[in-house]
Amino acid sequence: MNSLPLAALLVIFLAAGTAIWLAGIKLSGATDVLETRLGLGEALGGLILLAIVTNLPEIAIVVSASVAHSLGIAVGNILGGIAIQTVVLVVLDATGLPGDVALSYRGASLIVLLEAATVVAVLGLTVMGSQLPKGLLLWRIDPAALLITAAWVAGLWLVDRARDGLPWHAEGQPPDGQRLPRGHSKVATERRASNRGVSTARAAIVFAAGAIVTLAAGVVLERSGEAIAVHIHLSGILFGSTVLAAATALPELSTGLASVRLGDYQLAFSDIFGGNAFLPVLFLPASLLSGQAVVPQAHPTDIYLTGLGILVTVVYIFGIVFRPARTIGRLGLDSAVLLVLYLIGIAGLVAIATT
Repeated sequence: MNSLPLAALLVIFLAAGTAIWLAGIKLSGATDVLETRLGLGEALGGLILLAIVTNLPEIAIVVSASVAHSLGIAVGNILGGIAIQTVVLVVLDATGLPGDVALSYRGASLIVLLEAATVVAVLGLTVMGSQLPKGLLLWRIDPAALLITAAWVAGLWLVDRARDGLPWHAEGQPPDGQRLPRGHSKVATERRASNRGVSTARAAIVFAAGAIVTLAAGVVLERSGEAIAVHIHLSGILFGSTVLAAATALPELSTGLASVRLGDYQLAFSDIFGGNAFLPVLFLPASLLSGQAVVPQAHPTDIYLTGLGILVTVVYIFGIVFRPARTIGRLGLDSAVLLVLYLIGIAGLVAIATT
């Protein structure tokens, strides 16, 4: 695609992003229907399925970049995607809630805190793994990536156990939080599909079609995005962690808006934190496909993005604990602080990448 003019590349990039947005809407609804009818719901299988579905564009980009040995794009998209997907919660806070109510005030729970802690754990392991020898491989497996995957699985297991009950008052649910139980929006989506006569087979076909479109559009995004970065003389790491990561966060935005508008605020948090915890797991297939230890090859900008991902996650951890009722405009206090920190963080990334 490098031979195409910049205008054509921009059109291709925007078309691929639009395809991801539209496919993500269909994919989200089909996933809710299948999860409810197959009894996955909030169980471990449902958590894994949701993490994979919302990160299909990132999966496509990482696979494509790893096969082409363009690990800068892959790593930048994985680690940059975590920070910008957390910013999706800021957008949901600003556009999804009626009145002067913060998202963290309505969506707080101990389970959400466990999911956020899992994000911090896998990112901490990413920083540690970046210090390992670059040649350390076990049968094409990056040991750091394997440990990150193990931590993600352990986090999912603990979250799954927590959903069966916690030894806390009201099982960790705050007073005057969301009125209906967590996950009710999935049941409502399935009920609407049943009323329209949508069969399980049809939902499965829509799911498969949406997944294929999302994967294909993700590859097109990566290829056109890399060419755009070359045309405008922008580093692959900076482009992958900002513009490309924002485009691949569209499925999370569409599913989050659907959850918030139905009053399922905890699920909106879980979708973001669950997807963010899954993203570093993609280092494992990246190492298998490229035959290289990916995590130890992280550049200073990658570690910087990892720190930014930890920082913005911790902001919401504090927000969920303190549940600030105060809002600034339509933003909760924690969302406003996070947005400022993210913009400062991106300014620092630009300074690092252009030095």
